[in-house]
Amino acid sequence: MAQADGRTRPRRRRLPAARTERFARPALLPPPDGPQAQPSDYPLLGPEVAAHPALRACPASGPAQTDEAGQVSAAAFEAPGSSVRPTLDRIVVINDVAAAQGGATALALESIRMFREIDIPVTFIVGGDQTNDEIEEAGADIVVLGGHHIASGGRLSAFGRGIYNPAISGKLARWIAGHDTPSTIYHLHGWSKVLSPAIFSALRPVAARTVVHAHDFFLACPNGAYQDYRRGEPCERVPLGASCLTTNCDKRSYAQKLWRAARHEALSLACASGYEETPVVMIHQGMRPFFTRAGYDEKRLVTIRNPVRPFSEERITAEDHEIFYFVGRIEAEKGVFDLAKAARTAGVPLKMIGDGPARPEIQSRYPEIDVAGWLDRRAIGRALADARALVMPSLYREPFGLVAMEASTSGLPVILSGNALLAKDIADAGLGIAFDPARGGALADALKNVAELPRERIKAMSEAAFARPGDIATTPAQWRDQLLALYATRTAAAYPRHPSTMKVAS
Repeated sequence: MAQADGRTRPRRRRLPAARTERFARPALLPPPDGPQAQPSDYPLLGPEVAAHPALRACPASGPAQTDEAGQVSAAAFEAPGSSVRPTLDRIVVINDVAAAQGGATALALESIRMFREIDIPVTFIVGGDQTNDEIEEAGADIVVLGGHHIASGGRLSAFGRGIYNPAISGKLARWIAGHDTPSTIYHLHGWSKVLSPAIFSALRPVAARTVVHAHDFFLACPNGAYQDYRRGEPCERVPLGASCLTTNCDKRSYAQKLWRAARHEALSLACASGYEETPVVMIHQGMRPFFTRAGYDEKRLVTIRNPVRPFSEERITAEDHEIFYFVGRIEAEKGVFDLAKAARTAGVPLKMIGDGPARPEIQSRYPEIDVAGWLDRRAIGRALADARALVMPSLYREPFGLVAMEASTSGLPVILSGNALLAKDIADAGLGIAFDPARGGALADALKNVAELPRERIKAMSEAAFARPGDIATTPAQWRDQLLALYATRTAAAYPRHPSTMKVAS
């Protein structure tokens, strides 16, 4: 682990010395003779990744190189004769915080655990001042930069460090200068709460081996959601355009909107050079037009869908039950008030699992709704055992909607707002229903429709969902292997450009 000044101190469990030596070799071996793999061998990777020479160098050995769902598997990297292996000195995972407080951090931690399971060395660089015992026990090094959340401390200091935090940038730059190698990959997850746009300045010397994950729209939109919160509708404006800057779309105030715009300009300046080829990983291909609207080159945009672990390993027999469920943060923009009203109108029972600022009002205005508070995954699975369907009524654009897939792969039909990018996927696959949140009464109609569907129809929907269609989400193993495939393209591209004489100002 490391102290707040970025200096590393011994942690409980260290990698064997032989491990580091074994990975300290060139990232690519000479291509073997014989037939080569084609982009179609990597169906969930975008063509810009699947067609990269680093992946074409893999032997086209058919099923041995992919899993049963047709996704690239670890065998593609580890099997004898393969020309692409996880010969990484280290994967450096970077995130605002060390403890899961949302989807981005949860996925960052998931990736660390999965990389350690196949013995790839990992360093977890945390913007905040806390560590993570579970990640240390998995064998990862942790470097704590000691930053503060933008909501903490005095307003003026938070204002400045939220736009650009030079202290954080300097600590990371010095760590990179002292530890970087040609076969080190940097994967940035969350940055908007602690690290600030300054993190991109620190990563610029290794931008060719950096991957940036877009768990939301903060890389493209100042408020991170392409949402006009004042009007309660999706935003179609060009980020930082005249219409954007003169529109008060923020949850809090126009002053907060201008602060967000200033931070976004700082982000643009930090990424103005050096990031021309750095991949941006989208969690759904529907995010693409929003990033191109913000000026991103389409060649940088890669789709790797989120990994899904079902809430229940046994199919929930939705056809036997009547209760509708909401799982998530209980706040207005999640559509909880619309859902409560719609359930009362449709005359269907509703339960909520979660917490948030709107919980007291929901319980006061809708006493018929049972609100369970936050539950762990296992408890959620038990609670959903009497569910007929899960409802995700978000008023803003949901880039993925992980809870919907966690419920779906447990056997539950899903009712989604059309604002969720998954809505069309779910509806087209016959796994649920999408409704138009802008049409009054649409959600009540959807609830009533699902409540009245014949038992056999609900059963068929449940069984299809439980089959876990691989084109909507990935399994954790598929997700890990797709990340490794993407990393392979970065080490191949960046090897000649290693900044071995890089200097960092003190």
